Amino acid sequence: MISKRLEEARQAFSRGDAQASAAAHDPEYIAHATKEEHGGASHQYIGDLVYGGLDGIITTFAVVSGVAGAELGTSIILILGLANLFADGFSMATGAYLSLKSEQEYYDREWQREAWEVEHLPDGERAELYEIYLQRGYDEADARQLVEIQTRNPQRWVKAMMIDELGLLPDDRTPLRSALATLVSFVVAGSVPMLVYLLGLLFPISPEVAFPVSLALSGLALFGLGAAKVFVTQRSFAKSGLEMLLVGGLAAGVAYGVGALLKGIGG
Repeated sequence: MISKRLEEARQAFSRGDAQASAAAHDPEYIAHATKEEHGGASHQYIGDLVYGGLDGIITTFAVVSGVAGAELGTSIILILGLANLFADGFSMATGAYLSLKSEQEYYDREWQREAWEVEHLPDGERAELYEIYLQRGYDEADARQLVEIQTRNPQRWVKAMMIDELGLLPDDRTPLRSALATLVSFVVAGSVPMLVYLLGLLFPISPEVAFPVSLALSGLALFGLGAAKVFVTQRSFAKSGLEMLLVGGLAAGVAYGVGALLKGIGG
């Protein structure tokens, strides 16, 4: 499949493996991969899962840290933590849904406009493409040839205008699935900092023990999800994990400090 071939090419490049890179770019392999591609955008939801989970851990652990710093007790941590977990998770999911839906509606509206212009103002559209290709460094002959090729088919012509003129690419994700992926990852990952406190409802666990355990679990989850970003960013596994651990640690540190400074207000 195309996605598999691209992943092989990326891994070969990161390893500096010229032979594997050449194999991933073999014309016969590319043709076979293209024929085997059946569509689908499941892999595109990895970003929603990773970033929803990261936000869930950071925000929930910030709440836990703030309450722990204020020494307000386990019950307050559970109340505020769970309220934050589900309210923020729903908010994140709603935002993901509305954002993607708006982007797709904008894309569809621009597509309809470009399709109308291609049908009713073809000379002007050809002139626009020609100028775009000239600005990209093509000479006049090549620019004319590219315009002639792109404008042979109306659908391809409109797509060229969307990409070359407007810089817009279609997003195959569905808003509802994107929202669900964000919500589930936020709630599941955001529950990690609170696991020890939830266990405290069944077994006696002192606050002096619970917070360090929550800190350790959150740190491991932050590093793991930060490292999982490589599926989206293609960056270093360790560097990405440490970076997110640092960001989450700073957020928790600020929350803990604020809670400690204001603990007198909470009685």
